[in-house]
Amino acid sequence: MYHLLRQLLFTLPPELAHDAGLTAIKTGQTLGLTRFFMPQLPECPVKLMGLTFPNPVGLAAGMDKNADCLDGLGNLGFGFIEVGTVTPKPQPGNERPRLFRIPEKQAIINRMGFNNKGVDHLVEQVVRRNYSGIVGVNIGKNLTTAVEQANEDYLTCLRKVYLAADYIAVNISSPNTPGLRTLQFGDSLKQLLSCLKTEQQSLAKRYGCYRPLALKIAPDLTDDEIMLVADAVCDQGFDGIIATNTTIDKQQVSDYKHGQETGGLSGTPLKEVSNKVISALRSELGPDFPIIGVGGIMCAEDAVQKIKSGADIVQIYSGFIYQGPTLIRDCVLEIKKSLEKET
Repeated sequence: MYHLLRQLLFTLPPELAHDAGLTAIKTGQTLGLTRFFMPQLPECPVKLMGLTFPNPVGLAAGMDKNADCLDGLGNLGFGFIEVGTVTPKPQPGNERPRLFRIPEKQAIINRMGFNNKGVDHLVEQVVRRNYSGIVGVNIGKNLTTAVEQANEDYLTCLRKVYLAADYIAVNISSPNTPGLRTLQFGDSLKQLLSCLKTEQQSLAKRYGCYRPLALKIAPDLTDDEIMLVADAVCDQGFDGIIATNTTIDKQQVSDYKHGQETGGLSGTPLKEVSNKVISALRSELGPDFPIIGVGGIMCAEDAVQKIKSGADIVQIYSGFIYQGPTLIRDCVLEIKKSLEKET
């Protein structure tokens, strides 16, 4: 069924198709139709960052930026959903067109630019959800905020989403906000992580509940840079790391239509580099530090490979676009089989 729907959606411009798909999911939820598409999934809970994830397959940030479709997406079988990236103030994002398909490589390039309705709108939606899985909120900075003042935007978002979220993901790795990726290095990284950790501890004491913090990093880091990021995350007491965001390396798609568009590349071309970063992080962080693996999961075996590379749980996005909801079920089944085989 999804194969036919995808053919229809792919006749539309990518961003229009994205919006149409989310509208259909939201409408289906409102009418009570999405429950008919709920897959039968085996029990495969995972305990991570002090949370119990119903299953190890989640939706990456960027699909539901404003948390408008949480319940509908949740009914498709995701064990967790990460919404956002959200910024303190609403912003339109970059000019259109800003989303491009490369179907020959099962890839997507986007330069959305954190388009969202603002953190207050997102919090309202998350608080009203019926979805019982884990909800992460991915936070970022506004385009108009100077990189030197970025910490304040992240702190604003952290304070506002703290009670609504199950965990908070700190996005400093999108290639579509000028200067953002510089926060991954040196004193800028240490200062940001330190101030967020201090605020997290303050909020935990104030509200009597602890919300984990995870850092989302880029795949375009050298081995030395990966080690420095890992050390900073450990030193500052962060609870997890998400690897990886989209890549700016487009060598694998440069000969295809749209292959040289500005923006971040996701899908199949991201798989191997993401796995490499995850393996390096696992070697540096040891066996117990929580890692969420994302990037290039287009089939169930890709999800299993993420786990074998060192991830504890995984997220999908481009694979969901190309393969549809059955990918969720397939990934849960194969991960469960793989874990049972190992034990």
